[in-house]
Amino acid sequence: MEVFGMAGLFGLILGFMFGVGCAAAVIYTVYMGGYRKALEDGLQQEKPKRYLENINKVHNKLSKSQPG
Repeated sequence: MEVFGMAGLFGLILGFMFGVGCAAAVIYTVYMGGYRKALEDGLQQEKPKRYLENINKVHNKLSKSQPG
């Protein structure tokens, strides 16, 4: 404990708290913005152009990666 001192320990604790908190906020924002929008697009009767293009890219990539 003498090596770090009180200020170092305090900085370590704050850094860990802010680091984990900010990472969780970024992940939550990605979920709320991107994942939710993707689900909404997937459930629409008429699929958006961008959705269809990305589905085709995924199918092409999967067919190339499968042996045979």
